[in-house]
Amino acid sequence: MNASGTNQVAPKGAKKPKLRTRRRLRESDVNVVNKPMLKKALGGTIVGNTMEWYDVGVFGYLITTMGPVFLPEADKSVQTLFLLGTFAATFIARPLGGVIFGWLGDKIGRQKVLATTLMLMAASTFAIGLLPGYAQIGMWAAALLVLLKVVQGFSTGGEYAGATTFVSEYSPDKRRGFFASFLDMGSYLGFALGAALVSVLQLTLGQAAMEEWGWRIPFLLAGPLGLIAVYFRSKIEESPQFQATLDAQEHLSKDAASSGASASKSPVGIVKAYWRSLIVAMILVAAANTAGYALTSYMPTYLTESKGYDPVHGTLLTIPVLVIMSLCIPLTGKLSDRIGRRPVLWIGALSTVVLAAPAFMLIGVGEIWSTLLGLGMIAFPVTFYVANLASALPAQFPTASRYGAMGIAYNFSVAIFGGTTPFIVAALIGATGDDMMPAYYLMATSAIGAIAIYFLKESAQRPLPGSMPSVDTQAEAKELVANQDENPLIDLVEMDMPYAAAPAGSVADPTAPRNTEKVPADA
Repeated sequence: MNASGTNQVAPKGAKKPKLRTRRRLRESDVNVVNKPMLKKALGGTIVGNTMEWYDVGVFGYLITTMGPVFLPEADKSVQTLFLLGTFAATFIARPLGGVIFGWLGDKIGRQKVLATTLMLMAASTFAIGLLPGYAQIGMWAAALLVLLKVVQGFSTGGEYAGATTFVSEYSPDKRRGFFASFLDMGSYLGFALGAALVSVLQLTLGQAAMEEWGWRIPFLLAGPLGLIAVYFRSKIEESPQFQATLDAQEHLSKDAASSGASASKSPVGIVKAYWRSLIVAMILVAAANTAGYALTSYMPTYLTESKGYDPVHGTLLTIPVLVIMSLCIPLTGKLSDRIGRRPVLWIGALSTVVLAAPAFMLIGVGEIWSTLLGLGMIAFPVTFYVANLASALPAQFPTASRYGAMGIAYNFSVAIFGGTTPFIVAALIGATGDDMMPAYYLMATSAIGAIAIYFLKESAQRPLPGSMPSVDTQAEAKELVANQDENPLIDLVEMDMPYAAAPAGSVADPTAPRNTEKVPADA
């Protein structure tokens, strides 16, 4: 019927409207994980994360040692605030790195960008070990330290976002939480490695030798460690999920009729398209990393300056807690595959609110047993937090824009809340004189984080948006295809985002020829 209310009859011989293809999942659509390549991908990404946190651990545990090297004429509290501020500057540089490397990772591939970020990170860490001190070049020493930490932060901005994206895309859907959690296990083991090395040097060399030249050794070791890490990372291939998206985008670019289909977006386009998911992700990153950095980067300074421990014991006490926590992280990752990401994240948020105050009270007792128990109470929620962000957050964004979205969400949040945690709580203690301020800060951020988890899209056992299902075996692929109509986790519209908007049968619809069921377009 036309606008005048009369029936409109199609001219004789006119071409009939093309039927839209209803998508059906076939075995060839399902990605069966290549286990040897998955192992290489895990190894190549874990070494990079370990390298990143090795530097974080080394710098955090050398703050009380490096102060006299770069600001010998300043008061001890000023030295500490300067180095904590330098540490924070690393994270302030992360957003720019996250935006640039994230955009590049979605354009040219995850593997190339991750190799670049790792080389930059290792080189800047090594260069810190070569810096002259205040005695040689005056205030230029402090300025160069800040500059190198900014470069380090810029490169690190693309590291975690890319690593979580890469491993998530390589992992089978039902075990993504378990495999992604190994990234953070490597991170905290790297931190413990840096702390252990600093402790050994402090015990064997003494404080005077550490201030004179010993502090350089951990940074200089980043050179050979970085070369080993780059070697491992060069052996991994592009993730199959991202490669499939690239292939789909090539088809899209050849078909003008498919201009409405999904493709990789600019940073501004990502913010416009996914701003709700970005906000939720940023709040969760803030809550988790506030607790994480309070336990790692700030705790040695807190134990030394607020609780009267010497630098060696301030370092040594955290190492066993970090090692035990690291080994437990894959267990909470596996738990999230069973019961869901949201319940496990809620455990992390609520336990922070409940345990933070008692933990700092126990630390305040001043005994070794009470300090270890207090540190363990802080580590408990961190174990539930960090193990699941690596799998939950990448699943909030489609494959074509995942690296860029993660680069924005993770790095802006870490810059504002995570990396600045040591500086903020030190300033709060200085302003109020209350040693419990760290606990109150953790409680506040986790209370807000608990609310954000309610709005997080559950992703456990589900295919990544913009990607086809990923399974362990061919038998599992057959079962998935056979039961696709009854499986509530299968949403072909969401999985097929790179070409979901393409007209049926177009070049941009690479799976259309495989489908067998034809229905009218308005069905």
